[in-house]
Amino acid sequence: MKLGIVVSTWYWEDITSKMLELAVKKAKEHHVETEIVKVPGSHDIPLGAKRLLKKKDIDGVVTLGAVIQGKTYHDIVIMTALTKTLHELSLVFEKPVMLGVNGPRMTWEQAVERINRAGDVMEACIKWLQ
Repeated sequence: MKLGIVVSTWYWEDITSKMLELAVKKAKEHHVETEIVKVPGSHDIPLGAKRLLKKKDIDGVVTLGAVIQGKTYHDIVIMTALTKTLHELSLVFEKPVMLGVNGPRMTWEQAVERINRAGDVMEACIKWLQ
């Protein structure tokens, strides 16, 4: 089994690099190979996912990121577009695309608390394919 991981580098130092570490660790525990694509922000994740899904050796994709609430509804707009597009990619390519992007309406503290969810999302993708 080989899984793609698309990770946003927005909030890299404090959040998404740690999410990536946990996802890769979980994959290794299950002897699953990974291919990682880094993108600037969560809005950019679908293109990275699509590029991975086109590869014959990729069985599924795990997405990682954080969309934190600001003063506008930007976080809701991003998450709505992201989830809809990832869902559509999963159906088109007939491969699982797991949502490991936390948000919307999430505070910085909530985003940090949800870092560990990345391992759970990787495990869910692995179980889906077994």
